[in-house]
Amino acid sequence: MLPFAELCERIRATPKKTEKVALVADYLRAQKVDDAALAAVYLSARPFPAHDEATLNVGGGLISRIVTELSPGSLNSAYRKFGDLGEAAGELLRRRKGEQPGLSLSEVSEAFRALAAARGQASKADLLRSLFDRATALEAMYLIKIITGDLRIGLRESLVEEAIAKAYDEPYSAVRRANMLLGDIGETVRLATAHHLGEAKMRLFHPIGMMLASPVESAAEAFEYFSNAAVEDKFDGIRAQVHADGDQVRIFSRTLDDVTASFPELAAALLAISEPVILDGEVLAFSGSGQDGRALPFSQLQQRIGRKAVSIDHMREVPVAYMMFDVIYADGDLTIDLPWRERRKLLERIFADIVPRAELYAPTARGGKADQAGLFDPPTPAETVALSEIVLSQVRSAADADELDQLFDAAQARGNEGLMIKDVDSPYAPGRRGKSWLKLKRELATLDVVVTGVEWGNGKRAHVLSDYTFAVRDGERLVNVGKAYSGLTDAEIATMTERFKQNTIADNGHFRTVEPKIVLEIAFNNVMESDRHESGYALRFPRIVRIRDDKPVSEIDTVERVKELFDLQHKTAA
Repeated sequence: MLPFAELCERIRATPKKTEKVALVADYLRAQKVDDAALAAVYLSARPFPAHDEATLNVGGGLISRIVTELSPGSLNSAYRKFGDLGEAAGELLRRRKGEQPGLSLSEVSEAFRALAAARGQASKADLLRSLFDRATALEAMYLIKIITGDLRIGLRESLVEEAIAKAYDEPYSAVRRANMLLGDIGETVRLATAHHLGEAKMRLFHPIGMMLASPVESAAEAFEYFSNAAVEDKFDGIRAQVHADGDQVRIFSRTLDDVTASFPELAAALLAISEPVILDGEVLAFSGSGQDGRALPFSQLQQRIGRKAVSIDHMREVPVAYMMFDVIYADGDLTIDLPWRERRKLLERIFADIVPRAELYAPTARGGKADQAGLFDPPTPAETVALSEIVLSQVRSAADADELDQLFDAAQARGNEGLMIKDVDSPYAPGRRGKSWLKLKRELATLDVVVTGVEWGNGKRAHVLSDYTFAVRDGERLVNVGKAYSGLTDAEIATMTERFKQNTIADNGHFRTVEPKIVLEIAFNNVMESDRHESGYALRFPRIVRIRDDKPVSEIDTVERVKELFDLQHKTAA
């Protein structure tokens, strides 16, 4: 593990991507296959391969407590110095008397498996204490970074893929494709070392990164990128990737988490898909039937998000639909290299072939295979809810900015956010944001941010953590840009309080520093220059629009985006 940690330090020290790739390639080439496979997983900031369902369930609060036990000191001040839990812990653990013997990568793997299997915080605390006690300070620092899922060394998984290609003299496209098919960059290493990447087979039910869109401020700007485009409504739901094969259906969120349990009636409806597929789309709160139905505001859908057990009442009060708009896998192969126009034809065929299905679903019997009539075990009336709708997005076209403006107004009249504008010749780029997909919204400016600190409220909110300091990304750093305390319901604030207590890194009484894990969408009136925040900017009258549990921290907005909005408002004012 120490050579791995030292590699991470060298990677962090260079800003050049080519040097980062070369460092990783040299390291992998020098390792035994098993160690190289583990290292590739850890360099992707994961304790387990992407397809693996094991989770550590270890929060920042528990890590902070164990580190302080092993090396008493001010973790608060160390965290303020570094702004990173791993580095703060490393600083404290360097003060221990004598250096520890260190760990092998296989011992780290065994420890992670034990942590995932352990039940209860006491058991996890014992295992974590033993792990840190055996590690050197540098090893412990990177163990924590892997556990929290953020190495902060300027290394993305795509660069690890490049390094694998370089280390074993394989085409980068072959490495990337194998990793996508397998959902296991460690297994990709094993195939690359044997020059058998072509043997990689698709493993359904592991999520693939979803293609992302870039914002544009106007219809005229959209036409600067391409003129031959498909136009769809932009819906106010949660992005969802569906994997279906026979009697199995699973739904994955934008953060690649399995959210099937939150929408059991939707999973049952998706059993109607008659072939193995991976679909891209949106889960919506929905009113009405089929293509004539209407998406409801996100505030209604939010009542269903994150629930591990959904009652029949919830399903009846907030009906949902799946709006399918792309296909990632069909006919036994990935479709991502096909242009959008060809993927759309495939999607229309899949939608047309959806087999007839029954109108009722029995939640008490979910999980079994439907019988020939499409029903689960016969339910009683009290045990049934209507199956969810499966809807195909409607595609329109615009020849110029004026037509696009008209489509935008019509989309908003239908209650939707705006428009998605897609290059009809573009392939599907998993996990990447480019100009092939554009999103056009016109509303009060919003930013996706991550909470870095919380405070106890005042008055009736004196017993809950209701005031949130939030940050955007500046390269590998997080820089604060404001504080918000309005927009959430009392119930949401109470739930968030418990989450923040679990993720507290430093408790300073009224104010707590928390692990940067919870993403919020923030609306505001304008952006001001400010020396109060490290970002150099502050948001005027910020308020919380929604909790973005569907969005990973890696996709929050950047300080460059804040500057764009600042420059735009001054340009508009002029």
